[in-house]
Amino acid sequence: MPTAPATAGTLPRWGVLAVALALTAADLALKALAEDRLTGGPGPQLLGLLELRLTYNPGVAFSLGASMPAWVIVAVTGLITAALAAYAWYIAPAAPPLGRVGLAGMLGGALANLIDRGLDGVVTDYLHSGWWPTFNLADAFIVGGAVLLVLTSARHRAPESMQRGKTP
Repeated sequence: MPTAPATAGTLPRWGVLAVALALTAADLALKALAEDRLTGGPGPQLLGLLELRLTYNPGVAFSLGASMPAWVIVAVTGLITAALAAYAWYIAPAAPPLGRVGLAGMLGGALANLIDRGLDGVVTDYLHSGWWPTFNLADAFIVGGAVLLVLTSARHRAPESMQRGKTP
């Protein structure tokens, strides 16, 4: 039986990282554009579903932890992002393609929000629905990525080598 080349796990890993970095760059570019063009009041409508509105979130999801010092939130979210990156690196070779997209979305969104918060202690939000807290593209990447990862995990069983704790 032929064996996989030693680099078989490399391409999925680097693919997840490349997509995550592209998503990070896209979100950071949109945040810069929002800060440049939006004033903080009601803005233009997008397809009648979302309004562009500039806000700053000193906390994490739903402004949880907003009263905590910024360095604590940066440290905790930095550790979570690092753990997510390590998990993505480990699992990418065995993950189905949509699972890798989910990993990239979660990692790209987490990294974008971490970088944004690291610059000034807050995360820039600019998408407002009227019925949900204002959010940004990175938040959508995180949620969408998590949904994809859960859906693909429910349908995909890890190879036996990973189930026994072997590194791919």
